Amino acid sequence: MKRLNLYIRIWWKLTVSSFMISLTSRFNAGVFFVGKLLRFLFFLLFLITIFTRTETLAGYSSHQMIFFYLSFSLVDTIAQLFFREVYRFRPLIVSGDFDFALVKPMSPLLRALVGGADPLDLGMLPLYIAAVIYTGGRLGDIHGVNVVFYILLFINGLIISTGFHILVLALGILATEVDHAIMIFRDVVSMGRIPTDVYHEPLRSIMTFVIPVGVMMTFPAKALMGLLSPWMTLFSIALGLLFLLLCLKVWHYALTQYSSASS
Repeated sequence: MKRLNLYIRIWWKLTVSSFMISLTSRFNAGVFFVGKLLRFLFFLLFLITIFTRTETLAGYSSHQMIFFYLSFSLVDTIAQLFFREVYRFRPLIVSGDFDFALVKPMSPLLRALVGGADPLDLGMLPLYIAAVIYTGGRLGDIHGVNVVFYILLFINGLIISTGFHILVLALGILATEVDHAIMIFRDVVSMGRIPTDVYHEPLRSIMTFVIPVGVMMTFPAKALMGLLSPWMTLFSIALGLLFLLLCLKVWHYALTQYSSASS
C-alpha cells in the first residue's frame, strides 16, 4: 500500500508538471483542443450522413452506431489521458536518459507509461462521459446486469489498451522506434470506431481475437445492448488479462535487450 501511495504521489507531480508544460502556450493548446473537438464532431456527422441513406448498418440502428462511436471515444480518450508519455519515450531511448529511469527506485515501466497525463484529453472527457450516459439511456430497456457488464468490459478495454501501449514501449527499446508504431496502433484502433461486425471475415475474427480491438471497443457497447452473453463477457475479460500478461512478458524481454548509453 505504501508503494502504491508513493507511485500515486509521483504520478500526480509528473501530471502537474505535464499540465504546466502543455499550457505554456495557451493559444497552441486551444487550437489543439479545438482540433480534437472537430475531429470528433466530423466523424459523428459522417455517421449521421450515412444513416440518411440507410436505416441500418450491419443490423445496427443509427442510435446504436452512435453509441458504439461514443463508447470508443471514451475508452480512447482515457487511454490517451493516462498514456501520453508513451509518445515521448523514443527521445529517452535515443539520448540514453532512460538509464536514469532504470536506476531510480520506481518501476521503469510506470515511468515510461504514465509519466504525466494530458490536460487536453482531460478537457474532452466530461463531454464524452455525458454523451455516453445520455445516448446509452436512450437505447431502450437497459437492465442493471447489462450496465455492470458494460462497466466490466469498459475496464477490460482499458486493460487491453494498456497492453498495446506496453508493446509500443517494448518496440521502442528493441528497435528505437516508437513514433511509427504508435501511429500504426492509432490507425488499427480507429477501426473500432464502428462495431467489428461491419467487417467481413477473416478480418472480423482477427480484429476480435488476434488483435483484440473488437473486445476493447465493440464488446462494451454490445454488452450494454444485451447482445453479449455472460460467457462471452467472461471470455473477453480473460482474453484481456491474458493479453496484458503477454505484453508484460514482451516488455521484460525488451529490458534484457536494452543497451544503455554507457555500454
